Amino acid sequence: MSPSPNREHQDILTNIFGAFVRYLDKYPGGRVYVAPLDVYLTDLNVYQPDLLFVSKGRKGILTDQGTEGAPDLVVEILSRRTAKLDRGVKRDIYARTGVQELWIVDPDRQQVEVFDLPKNADTPAGTYTKRQKVKLGVLPKLSLPVAQIFDV
Repeated sequence: MSPSPNREHQDILTNIFGAFVRYLDKYPGGRVYVAPLDVYLTDLNVYQPDLLFVSKGRKGILTDQGTEGAPDLVVEILSRRTAKLDRGVKRDIYARTGVQELWIVDPDRQQVEVFDLPKNADTPAGTYTKRQKVKLGVLPKLSLPVAQIFDV
């Protein structure tokens, strides 16, 4: 069994989740979930991203077990033991299976890399630091201050 995420990881996840919930209360457009929730991408690839968003238009992928298919957006918060997997194999699988947007949140650098996976899975479309706001492609009206993400 893998150890659970540390408190800082959980605080960061709570901050992101809270921002999404507040946004979706104002602009209903889908559902947001946090781990553990299984995302079945292929017969061999089942992941539990830290956070995922499924738009109303794709709600058909939601099942009692999680999702049967790619969410619109996935957020992975790095840790020393998961960083290589999150930046490598998982990012590649997310891109190949139809995830539109991937956030890689780096607590050590206090930055967020946003990947527009259909356009380029290798290079972030944007890297945001504490003095900036992350803007989403899948939820264009949401603008989240990076400082708020790392307010732990």
